[in-house]
Amino acid sequence: MKEKNNLKAWLYLLPAILFLGVFMLYPLIDVLIYSVEENYASIARTYTGVGLGNFRKVLSDELFIQALKNTFILVIITVPVSTGLSLLIALGLSAIKPLKKAFQTIYFLPYVTNTLAVGLVFMILFDKTEYTRGLVNLLLGTDIDFIDGGYWTKMLVTCLYTVWIVMPFKILILTSALASVNQDYYKAARVDGASSARIFRKITLPMISPTVFYLIITGFIGAFKAYSDEVALFGTNLNAAGMNTIVGYVYDMLYSDTGGQYGNAAAAALILFAIVFTITYINLKFSRNKVQYM
Repeated sequence: MKEKNNLKAWLYLLPAILFLGVFMLYPLIDVLIYSVEENYASIARTYTGVGLGNFRKVLSDELFIQALKNTFILVIITVPVSTGLSLLIALGLSAIKPLKKAFQTIYFLPYVTNTLAVGLVFMILFDKTEYTRGLVNLLLGTDIDFIDGGYWTKMLVTCLYTVWIVMPFKILILTSALASVNQDYYKAARVDGASSARIFRKITLPMISPTVFYLIITGFIGAFKAYSDEVALFGTNLNAAGMNTIVGYVYDMLYSDTGGQYGNAAAAALILFAIVFTITYINLKFSRNKVQYM
């Protein structure tokens, strides 16, 4: 009987196993193979040897170093800022009784809007042309070239854009998490005379900590995969703008005018995978003592 149940379980799992094998395991093995094939020629499908030459090329490439720097800055700034702001807005929405659903819908709108359309709006807000200084410059009374100017002004716009794009999803998830907290805890705390700050630290934050941790992990992964946001702001030639990311670098190695460099693209993709895996593992280890699962 037990063997029959095990067979049924494997049959139920078979579609998922096949899907993961075809679309995840096989591509990963393929990337591993490409990454160690040195001087691979895509047309002739030949290579000169097997080794770590592709990794050395990528790690010594100034364009990759710049993309790595941009990606890390984006991750370090946008993940904590977007998560913190989302939590504050979610707390505010949870405290609002009238028009609560309407406000939730308004805050969620950027998430269902095309990223390129949002990028166009940001271009209009920040772009300085021969005809106008841009709406943001007009409001601030400044004359800053945010789109084609200095590195940090462009990074500022990129971070603002990224935070704007990812916040709606986080607000929705956090609002749901706050609504699921047992209200009896709050009633007991108020009877004991606990302040709002203490209630948040001792009750709210521990109760929603699994959700916050989930958003931080997915936020890190999403920020490391950033590419379309930068294209929406600065166009497809991100290297010229100095705003390329690791994913953008991989794309350029494959499809740009100097593309077809499968080995370099595979090596860069594996480096990105190693970075994301390491940071995720560290966060998982750290969360064991910080996250409270009920």
